[in-house]
Formats: sequence, C-alpha cells, structure tokens
Amino acid sequence: MLLQQIINGLTIGSVYALIALGYTMVYGILQLINFAHGEIYMIGAYMGIIAISFFVYLGLPEISIALTLILTFLVAIIFTGAYGITLERIAYRPLRNAPRLSILISAIGMSIFLQNYVMLSQGARDKIFPHELKIQGSLIIADAHITYTQILIMALSVLMMAGLTWFIKKTRVGMAMRATAQDMRMAGLLGIDTNRIIVITFLVGSILAGAAGVMISMYYGIANFYMGYVAGIKAFTAAVLGGIGNIPGAMLGGLLLGLLEALGAGYISSEYKDVFAFAILVLVLIFKPTGLLGERVSYKV
Repeated sequence: MLLQQIINGLTIGSVYALIALGYTMVYGILQLINFAHGEIYMIGAYMGIIAISFFVYLGLPEISIALTLILTFLVAIIFTGAYGITLERIAYRPLRNAPRLSILISAIGMSIFLQNYVMLSQGARDKIFPHELKIQGSLIIADAHITYTQILIMALSVLMMAGLTWFIKKTRVGMAMRATAQDMRMAGLLGIDTNRIIVITFLVGSILAGAAGVMISMYYGIANFYMGYVAGIKAFTAAVLGGIGNIPGAMLGGLLLGLLEALGAGYISSEYKDVFAFAILVLVLIFKPTGLLGERVSYKV
C-alpha cells in the first residue's frame, strides 16, 4: 500500500514539478508570478487530445503508436509555446515597469480569459482522451502496480528536468538567463538582449507546462477548461515549497507535494487531497517562506 502511494505520488509530483518550473523561471527573472501559467498547462492537455484525435482519424496509431505520441507532444508544445510568447508580449511586457499590483491583475485577467476562451471554443464538457492511444499494461513490484503510462510520465519528466538543467548550466542562452536573473540592468549593459531572454524563459516554461498537460490527459483520460486553476495553484505551492525562483527547488517541491498528496489521500481521505496542498502552502509561508532550498543556490532562474 505504501509503495503504491509512493508510485502514484511520484507520478503526479513529476507533473507538478514541470509546471512549477515555469513559475520559478519567470519569478527568477521578472520577480512576478505568472498566474496564467496553469491555463497554459490546460491548453497543452486540450491540444494533446485534439492532436491525438486527429491522428487517430488519419489512422496513424495503426502505423506507429510511438510516432503518434511524439507528434502529439510536438503539436502540444508548439501551441503552448506560442501561447506563452503571446502572453508575455500582450499581458506582461507593456506592464513591466508598472506597479506589481497591475501585473498581478493582468495575470489573473489572462487566466480568466484563457479559461473562458477554451470553454467557448471547445465546449464546457470534458474532453476524453482517445482510447486508441491509452497505454495498457503494468508491472508488479512488491504488490504495487506501476502502469506503463506512469513509467512514461516519470521517465519523460526526468528527461525534461535533466535537459532543462543542462540548458541552464551549459548553454550560452542559459548563462544569459542566469545573468539576467541576477541583475537585469547589468546584463543589459553587458550586451545581453534581456527582452529576448524573457521571451525564451516564457517559451521554455510554456513548453514544459504543455508537455505536462499532455501527460496528465494520458494519465486521467480527460481534460476540462478549469483543470489549470487547481493544478496551477498546486504547482505554485510546489515552487514555494522548494524555494521560489530556484530550479532544483521547484523539482524537489513538485515531487514532495505529489508524495504528500498521495500519502494523505491514501491514509487519510481522498476527499481532502486538495486541502493538503493549500495547508502546506500556508505552513511554508508561515514557518519557512524562503522554501526548503532557500532563496538562492549555485544558480537561479
């Protein structure tokens, strides 16, 4: 029972971690919370289901399921990346020098707008993940079942987190992002195009959220227009838990939050699983507002 809850927790925690990375990257550079980020994740789930439905209509899964999944992820991250860039250009860049409250209101407004935009364009009913692409089968480890879908989600999440870490630490753009996070004005004086770096930050965060959306639609089999709100709050909690603005902290916070939620649901009550996330957020803000890994480590974006 314990091992089963740990597996479930790591699965959902991996998704939270991917979404939390978008929050923490934007905060690291702009010192603001992108409260519309959860809706980017929701759009990723919708685009994944729409893309797979189209590929099923074309008969592509009969040729190769792996190719279908790869193309689905590509379609989803392209769209969510475009939404992320558009979001930054319309809702945040014009208000960059405005009071923090104005930016916060803009973020909340974009969140509400995207929810209603998807509801009106796709309908209020849940979108169902096509059964043709549901990955069947599982492994049994000490009486615990780990499905192939869970293995895929955790493996892809680890690969994306590792890829992001390498990107931030080893590439020129990653170094420019770290420099911009430390001191935007000085980075600009040294020749770094800070506007371009901010756009790339939104792009990368949106790609990760879009991939997470596809994964969660595969895991639960449905998507709806309000799913981004709760997931966004939980991912924000994960970012705060690990240390907002801290990339390893976001990863750690997401995994820990998923584990705590799964263990709480398994041993206390599944009806209160959402309460655990908000209780953790309150406790962290009261007793350790800098998060588990503090405000800064060796690098911060």
